[in-house]
Amino acid sequence: MTRLKTRADFLNAQKGVRRVTPSLTLETCAGPDLGVLRVGFTATRKLGNAVARNRAKRRLRAAAAAILPAKGRAGADYVLVARPGTLDRPFASLTSDLAAAVEAAHLRLDAQGSSQGSSQGSRT
Repeated sequence: MTRLKTRADFLNAQKGVRRVTPSLTLETCAGPDLGVLRVGFTATRKLGNAVARNRAKRRLRAAAAAILPAKGRAGADYVLVARPGTLDRPFASLTSDLAAAVEAAHLRLDAQGSSQGSSQGSRT
């Protein structure tokens, strides 16, 4: 796993598939490199002061380290956005929310890919 750091990468993921859970929002899209899984983390000021935002991002990083190596796809970009539930939700629930969001996002990405492929095939 490598980190997303540039604003353009975060904006690209924002245009992709979004899944919202009580503890986090997952935004995902196809990345530029097919062999690398990339992940980014963000927390808005609405969440609280700097201490709360940093704590939320640390929890998201730990959840991503636990879930994404097994459930993530190489060649995809993931952005985890902290929500108020990120701070007080038990870690087991946080990781299960992330796992469910990743699976749902993959289903949506697969559906988008197959519909684009079938529509291109019918035009020829």
